[in-house]
Order: sequence, then structure tokens, then C-alpha cells
Amino acid sequence: MSDVDERAVLRRFLLGLAEGMNAAGEAVDRINDTVDAVARAYGRDDTDFVVLPTVILVQVGGAEEGRVAIRSVRANFRFDQIAALYRLIEEARRAAVAPVEGIRRLNEIGAMHPRHGWLVRTLGHALLTTGLALLLAPTIEGAVVAFALGAFVGLAKLVRSPTLQLVFPVFAAFACALSVFLLAQYIEIGDPIRLLIAPLATFLPGGVLTTATMELAAGQMIAGAARLVFGMVQLALLSFGILAAGTVVGVSSATYVPLEPSSGLAWWVAPVGVVLFAIGNHLHFSSPPSTFGWVLLAVGVAYAGQVAGAALVGATVSGFIGALAMTPVVLWIASLRRGAPSQLTFLPAFWILVPGAAGLVGLTEAVGTAAGLEDFATALTAVMSIALGVLIGTALYRVVHHGAEEIAQFHVDMPAALQDEDAPLWARFVPGMPRSFWGGGRRRRARPGEVAGAVPETSARSSQAVES
Repeated sequence: MSDVDERAVLRRFLLGLAEGMNAAGEAVDRINDTVDAVARAYGRDDTDFVVLPTVILVQVGGAEEGRVAIRSVRANFRFDQIAALYRLIEEARRAAVAPVEGIRRLNEIGAMHPRHGWLVRTLGHALLTTGLALLLAPTIEGAVVAFALGAFVGLAKLVRSPTLQLVFPVFAAFACALSVFLLAQYIEIGDPIRLLIAPLATFLPGGVLTTATMELAAGQMIAGAARLVFGMVQLALLSFGILAAGTVVGVSSATYVPLEPSSGLAWWVAPVGVVLFAIGNHLHFSSPPSTFGWVLLAVGVAYAGQVAGAALVGATVSGFIGALAMTPVVLWIASLRRGAPSQLTFLPAFWILVPGAAGLVGLTEAVGTAAGLEDFATALTAVMSIALGVLIGTALYRVVHHGAEEIAQFHVDMPAALQDEDAPLWARFVPGMPRSFWGGGRRRRARPGEVAGAVPETSARSSQAVES
């Protein structure tokens, strides 16, 4: 295979990895870091990337001989596909798989069938909804209603139609709200607004809003702003479905105001709800069997941290404590040889912290009542606190495990003529200079037929992709 063909195959492989990580809901800065590490593992440090939530650009080679590949992203992976993808990524980080074989495996991952049939996956969504209902609106009647609505939504979600998937969240919000508002007139189901969150949990953009905030804080402005707008539109559509159902039933504006959470059930109901939530996630999203214990641990830590935060600093920013406690645990699990990819444990933990639920309740109240803007601001504060907790937890984990190796993110290669000269002593203390103690100024590997040490004229670049 010629050098041009090798670059084309590697370019396609890198595009596929980035597309898969985007389908797994990964933040763009982490996608950049991962794909860059894979490219270097295959001896290509002349590769540039631009990663956005829906578009990926990869260039392999210098300005004269390089080629750019563009790929749009529309897929969404289940948990079993995410686990298989990250196993492939770990092999690619060591260059242990040929790019051609990697492309074949990526296609196999994309064509994977769910581990469980439709009945088990529907049951899983019903259990997920029931567990969350026991945490949000803990009544026996409410749990039964949540189980039925969760089974309905879980079954309807199995219909694979891109057109229906666009409108189904609004329809699901309308149907669930209509059922809850009608049943609330005859059955004591607790807080109807909080109960509505349970069957709609998998539509809530909690992970999207949190990832958007993290990307904005990391300087990824285009990706962060796009995700933030997308998440807010999702919340608006779900809120529209709930308000439309309330208009049809004729409920008063006071119905949209969430009640103070209270429970007459035993203390062990909350742990049972956490376990049911983890089991439901495992079944509905077809998680690998070996990951269930890790998901349960992450969800348990997140919920325990949130409860502790509510007791210490109040309910509004309790998610900050939960996210701060959960994030290092999730990253630690991902670092273990037999652990689980971070996305498999992050997403259920996001749902248990319900940043999307806080936003949906606040937006519905803001539109449905005359004095709901203050509560909507409180909901936004809750979302921001969870994102801040994840951001700080990630930073602490990276500092402990990676030290100062992330210093000197910006680097421009020196011309080859200057690289051959002996660098002065002061230059060894400056990141990016030849023979620097920080590891900068590494030479690109010479390809067959190329003079050792030669560098393309336009090989200067930032070590991180620039969004454009």
C-alpha cells in the first residue's frame, strides 16, 4: 500500500473514531485529544482536526500533500455500542489494530443489534422510570403510574424512524402530561409535575446541557453554544407538550408549580429507587453485563452526594456536590483495565442528578404561571452547579493523575535549520523550544524517501483543533 493510500485509510479511520465518539455524546475537546493521541500512535503528528457536534474535519499530511476529509454526524449509540467503541479506541491508542481492520470494526459497531429484545428493553425503560419516580415523587400510586407510562414511552421509542423521532418527544410529553393530569383528579399520585419527569427522563437534555457548559468553560465556544441552544430547544418542546395537555384538561396555573418533596414511605425506598434506576438503564440501553456494577456505583455516589449537598448547602446547588463526588469516581472507573467507559456511567448519573428535570420544571412553571421566572432562574442555577461540579471534578482528577503534563498546550514547530542548532540553556526551560525539559519541539518521524528532520513549511499548528 502506497503512502498516499495509507494516509487515506488512516484519515477514514480517524474520522470514524471521531464520529463514533460524537455519537456517544462525548465533549469535542476530549474527542480532539483522543483522536490526536491515536494519530500520534500511528506515527502521524502532521494531522489536524476540527470537531463540532455535527461535523468533523480531519487533515492528514502537510499543506502540499495533505488531504481533508469531512464527515457529518447523525447517529446516536446505545451503551453496548459505546462500550465496543471505547475498546477499539484503547487498542488504537497503542496502534494495536490496523486502520483497515479498525474501519471494519467501526462498521460492525454501527450495525450491532441490541443485546435484548423489545420486551426486555421496554421493561427496562419502565423500571428506569419507576426508580426515578420513587426518588422524585415517592408515592406508591405515583410509582405505578410511572411504570405504566415508562412502558408506553419505552415501547414507542423502539420505533426506528428519523421523522417520528423528531416529533416524538413533544408527543410523549403531551400524552404523559394528559394522563397524569387526568389521573391526578381521582388518584393521589403526589406532585404531578415531578412525576412527569420520570417517563420523560430519557428525553431530557441533562447530559447535553452539562456537556455544553463544560465545552464553553473549556473554550470550545461554537460547540458549547450549539449544544446549549439545542438543549434549551429540547426543553422548550417538552414544556410545550406539557402545557398543551394542561390546556386540554383545563388545569389551573397552580398545577405547574412543583410541590415540596415529601415522602411517607420508608427510608429504604430511595435506595430501591436507585437500584431500579440502574437496572432499567442496564436493560433498556443494552449495557454489557460487566458494566452494571460500575453504573450502580456511579449512580449511587451521585445520589448520595446530592442528598448530602441538599442537607449542607440547599437543594438548588445540591447537584454541585453530587457531580463533584461522582466525576472522579467515573473517571477512575474508566481508567481501570476492567472498568467501564466514562459515557456509560456519566449519562445515568446525569439523569439521577436531573439537571434537565430542573430546567423542564422551571421552564414549564415560567410559561404556565404568572410568577415563574424566579424559579426558572433557580433551575438554571441548578444546571450550572452540576456542570461546575463535573468540571471541577474532572480538573482535580487530571491534576492528580497527570500532573503538569498538560502545561504548554500551544506549540509551533521550529524550522528544521534551527532545530539542528544547539539550543541555549534558557531555551530548555521554555515549553516548545528544541530540547526543552517540557518535551516540546519533537521532530516529526521521517517517512520513506524523506530527508530525516525535514518539516513541511506549514506544519506549524496548535496542539488543539481550532473551531471555525
